[in-house]
Amino acid sequence: MNTKELSKTQIIIMAVVAGVCVANIYYNQPILKDMGSSFNADAKSTGIISVLTQTGYGLGLFFLSPLGDKINRKKLILILQAITVVALIGMVFIQQLTGMYIMSLVVGMLAVVGQILLPMAAALDNKNRGRTVGIVFTGILIGILSARVFSGYIAAWFGWRYVYGISSIMVTITFLLTKFCLPDVPAKFTGNYVQLLQSTLVQVKRFALLRRTALLGALIFGVFCSFWTTLTFHLSGAPFNYNSGTIGLFGVLAIGGALVAPAFGKLADKRNPARSQVLTVFILIVSVLMIKLFPYNLIAFIVAVLLLDIGIQATQVTNIATIYTLDDTAHSRINTVYMTTYFIGGAAGTYIGVQCWSLGGWAIVTWQLLAWSCIALLVAYIGYKKESVKKGL
Repeated sequence: MNTKELSKTQIIIMAVVAGVCVANIYYNQPILKDMGSSFNADAKSTGIISVLTQTGYGLGLFFLSPLGDKINRKKLILILQAITVVALIGMVFIQQLTGMYIMSLVVGMLAVVGQILLPMAAALDNKNRGRTVGIVFTGILIGILSARVFSGYIAAWFGWRYVYGISSIMVTITFLLTKFCLPDVPAKFTGNYVQLLQSTLVQVKRFALLRRTALLGALIFGVFCSFWTTLTFHLSGAPFNYNSGTIGLFGVLAIGGALVAPAFGKLADKRNPARSQVLTVFILIVSVLMIKLFPYNLIAFIVAVLLLDIGIQATQVTNIATIYTLDDTAHSRINTVYMTTYFIGGAAGTYIGVQCWSLGGWAIVTWQLLAWSCIALLVAYIGYKKESVKKGL
């Protein structure tokens, strides 16, 4: 078993690379109106850009990220980064909406670099796996949360095409950091590509822990997406009446929560991860109760948003650290199962949240958030009891 530790510099580089690459999915969201104007397209046609980017990411999760078990991970990341740079430059100069659709789909698929880096980090640092994975995942979170702010400001000052031009430079820099600073990770899967995809599905049958953890991940990400989707509706209405800029400041609190997440990954290295999952989901429930009981109190919302994000991101870090203990030879395929289920939960949470808002506003939204959270706590508690029995506690 590999017991070599990654250096602090290498871990930070992996976090930066992951964050820069995943941010490409979210740049378009605040600038869709500007993009539509340049293509003379209406909001509905322009909105497809965002849909295709997300669709591409889903396709990349299933069809590209498992390749981390079949191809040298460092070489795979370099290939994806190089193609990303070309696609981003294409987005700078493209003049047709159809071309932007194609490039958005491609960029979304290539953004799975972070989902190749996570199992790579786990494979390279068995001794402090939870802490290391937590730091890399924090890089992904910060990339996601800061992307909208970055693109909004750049587009306001220079125009939306500069967003992708600057991103192409940043991805080029991460390409060089990957090439010269990160170690090689040889592949361990010897079958063909079809067998690789089939083996990915087999992981679901192999591990009850993976099924349970994936379900937990889907539930907590469902809460996350449902909350942030409906929060805009709630804060833009009475008595808050906040504009989009003010609402966006709540994202800063989310980044604060993301920075706390690695501490729980470190905790997962030293103690029972199942116990950590129960604790972090309980924090999530406390936050949901706060926004339900005090729906118009700004201080309660600020505290609740911070706690909610800590609960969700800490649970996610613990989940990832846990699934990487299952089989060192199948990290990428296991990660694919987990993350695909995770994003299905997020999509379901978004849809249900919007429907609940339409049915009964914030009151119904918070009831369904509480329901998701309580089911998540039950799943975490079942996992804790099973692990305790297994260890004779």
